[in-house]
Amino acid sequence: MTEEAGSKTLWHLHPLRVRYQENDGMGVVFYGNYVNWFEIGRTEIVRALGMSYASIEKQGMLLPVIDLDCKYVSPARYDDCVLVCTTIEDFSPIRMSFRSEVRLIEEGEVFPTFWQRAEPPGKLLVKGGTRHVWVNRDWKPSRLDKAIPELYELLQSAATGALPVPKERF
Repeated sequence: MTEEAGSKTLWHLHPLRVRYQENDGMGVVFYGNYVNWFEIGRTEIVRALGMSYASIEKQGMLLPVIDLDCKYVSPARYDDCVLVCTTIEDFSPIRMSFRSEVRLIEEGEVFPTFWQRAEPPGKLLVKGGTRHVWVNRDWKPSRLDKAIPELYELLQSAATGALPVPKERF
């Protein structure tokens, strides 16, 4: 990705504090929790763009994960403040992928919900992503642009680096 392309990356930032139960016997965050945090990031970016996952499912569309990757760079520990950073990496009417990063931040640091820079703030701990396919209630691939055109437009805008202004909350 060129710096120019990267500067248009629209990141959603969701702060979390590491809870005691999220740590393993070595005193670091158990590796599986990062996948849960990726899920939180996906849910919250879609909500921040104007539609909840619950609303999407009520309208008959599902977005199952078909692939996951995760690279661990540095551990988080109990009581650390982290940002779950999520961006839409690829997007089409049938498929989409999210890029996710978990980053360590200092206690008390505050960031906007959306961050438009090549790299999100904080120290990189984990990076990865998920790939998805849109399906209907019968688990048949379905075109989002036909099923929920308003959501398609919101996601398409965010995928190209533009912060959409939701017309209404769904």
